[in-house]
Amino acid sequence: MRESQMTEGMPAGGTIAVPAYAGFWIRFWSYLIDLIVLGSVSMLVIRPLSRLGGLEIAPDGIFAPYNIATAAVFFLYFVLMTKFFGQTVGKMVTGIRVVRNDGGPLDWGTIVFRELIGRFLSKTLPILYWIVGFTPKKEALHDFIADTLVIHEERYVMAPAGMRTEGEASRLQDGPAV
Repeated sequence: MRESQMTEGMPAGGTIAVPAYAGFWIRFWSYLIDLIVLGSVSMLVIRPLSRLGGLEIAPDGIFAPYNIATAAVFFLYFVLMTKFFGQTVGKMVTGIRVVRNDGGPLDWGTIVFRELIGRFLSKTLPILYWIVGFTPKKEALHDFIADTLVIHEERYVMAPAGMRTEGEASRLQDGPAV
């Protein structure tokens, strides 16, 4: 596509490249990678420690020590990785990251709310996660409630100069990718 076609309809101030939103499938593959990582941690760390402690591995009830430990590792993984790196191992592999909608730094409140409460709601009613495929900014429920976006690190779209994120140029999402 020629530059003149890419800038057609843009303000006279020029254009810049801003990160593109991460859609449903890339986020799905990222999550599957994270589940493999977490399953490995469970099998290599939590399970042997549970056996050493004399705890049942497959006990009944969600409040069994093994299940509580597994759930704690699951949520700590997502909270800590997102806070310190802006992405989990799955997101690193797929080249996507979590950012605040306003471009500010991710803070503890935002991350805990997004990862704990939002992820719980999305896991309780999976259809709430599927909305990623139908929203203009490709946001899941936990993105809406925490005011976050998931973007590609190396995929961009053209936007009018002065726009920091694709969130500010959402009407261009279906435009040309760079």
